[in-house]
Amino acid sequence: MEYTIQKLATLAGVSTRTLRYYDELGLLKPVRSTPAGYRIYGQTEIDRLQQILFYRELGVGLEQIKKILDAPDFDALRALKEHLANLKYKKEQLDILITTVEKTIAAKEGRIVMSDQEKFEGFKQKLIEENERKYGKEIRKKYGEGAVNRSYRHFRNMTEETYQKMVSLEKEIKEVLAQAMKEGDPAGPLAQRAARLHKEWITLAWGNYSKKAHAGVAQMYVDDGRFTAYYDDKQPGTAKFLRDAILIYTGMQK
Repeated sequence: MEYTIQKLATLAGVSTRTLRYYDELGLLKPVRSTPAGYRIYGQTEIDRLQQILFYRELGVGLEQIKKILDAPDFDALRALKEHLANLKYKKEQLDILITTVEKTIAAKEGRIVMSDQEKFEGFKQKLIEENERKYGKEIRKKYGEGAVNRSYRHFRNMTEETYQKMVSLEKEIKEVLAQAMKEGDPAGPLAQRAARLHKEWITLAWGNYSKKAHAGVAQMYVDDGRFTAYYDDKQPGTAKFLRDAILIYTGMQK
């Protein structure tokens, strides 16, 4: 079945202006145009628009969507399965937030007593969402949907004691790194201590550990400017120094 731009806009719940913009970007071209200049869309375009809207719902930018859909190895069925997994995860996140807010209201009204653990769950959810907003696309591309979602679930189930230990480790890592930087040797005792502390930190954060993943994270600190800026805040070159120390620690140094 074919649709005019007006009918497709109504069917999909978007504006004709949006469809024209997608056409201009080369993101969604009509199958043909009538002699009068009306855009006509066929089944292939319908399916592509559905994919576009799924990716938009997940916060993916238009340029990135075009690259994904135009890639020679793009698999529509695999993409749909990934959309389903992502949407289920978002639903899970929303359900947790709704439950936390409902319990908080009930506690404020004196109908229940809300434990500190329950209050902390809401706080952890906020941190997860912030991390997803800042780094979600990169870490999902690097480690895959399943690994990232498992890590988030582990973090949500983390006790306050474990979380505070993570905070303490993060502070200690930066302090030890600052000292190690003065020595200038990523293979030295202080640098290797920082690498070991970092291993403890990601093990707590992820709930598991592998040398390959550890080395991959260290490389991401150098490749991604946002991570680099975090570690280089006080001393430029810290992210690269930590990367080198971790590669030595894990035996992944080339």
